[in-house]
Amino acid sequence: MNDRVTLALPSKGAIADPTLNFLRDCGLRVDKPNPRQYTGAIPAVPHLDVLFQRVIDILYKVADGTAQLGVTGLDVVHEYPHDDVMVIHEDLGFGECKLLVAVPESWIDVSTMADFADVALDFREYQRRNIRIATTYPHMARKFLHGLGIHHFTIVNAEGAIEAAPTIGYADAVVDLTQTGTTLRENHLKPISDGIILESQACLIGNRGALRAGGAALDAVHTMLEYVDASLQGKHYSQVTVNMRAANIDDIARRLAANPITRGLQGPTISPIYGVRDGDGDQWFTITLILSNKSLLVGINVLREHGATDVVVAPVRYLFLDRSPTFERLCAALGEHGA
Repeated sequence: MNDRVTLALPSKGAIADPTLNFLRDCGLRVDKPNPRQYTGAIPAVPHLDVLFQRVIDILYKVADGTAQLGVTGLDVVHEYPHDDVMVIHEDLGFGECKLLVAVPESWIDVSTMADFADVALDFREYQRRNIRIATTYPHMARKFLHGLGIHHFTIVNAEGAIEAAPTIGYADAVVDLTQTGTTLRENHLKPISDGIILESQACLIGNRGALRAGGAALDAVHTMLEYVDASLQGKHYSQVTVNMRAANIDDIARRLAANPITRGLQGPTISPIYGVRDGDGDQWFTITLILSNKSLLVGINVLREHGATDVVVAPVRYLFLDRSPTFERLCAALGEHGA
């Protein structure tokens, strides 16, 4: 029985380096002995081999079982759906972009998809042809337009600088990925406000059959998801350490527990600073809390109101819950219980 598992990662493109950086930050450093090689390893995950491929080839490798796991763009998964490919984690927190409909800026009366539908009819009636749409995502483009009742269009399969298609003249509009919209503006295109087809980002995919069979593939993804979930959870929190004066530990606990912000994740950890007392008999304590970054300054100000001094804030690298939530969802999707 083969106990080796293969993880396919992007070899080039917009998410290649961000993928390696993300895995490194999660504690899943990829070792690639030679930059020209297409193989590597992740020491933190036993029996896991890394294979570097183009993002679209990653999908195919996972689909045919050559690779059991892969990191690619959600847009690729939706454009080339395959029954044997399942999305394990749909948002790894990088590679964000939008697949959308964009038209020339000169179409000043076109700002919604309803306006676009009217233009498509005008092309058909007055120019005796369909409106031409350049894209590398024909499947999603057709599905989106048909869903809006727009049928008079022709898909122009294009590669390279799709945004230039209307200027060159071989298309009238485009369906393309964009991160900031800068390239669209540079080519005098504008996105349609309700023309977003998909909000995409990097995702972790797996071969359904290999994962359902359990064994090495499921063990490898379990290890990866423990690190990934803990790292992503940790980004939302900070560890706060302060010194505070009080008559006793119970006094501090009551004061901090009264406010849900300073209660932290599981309540404060309070330790006495031995040998340090004020003239009035109060003792000094060190308090450690895990606070949400969204309310970090609010929480610090509450602590200050209670006399906190010497506030030290440190990022939380990992926050391991009792179980990996993503792995639990994966097991449920596979029909595995207690895997």
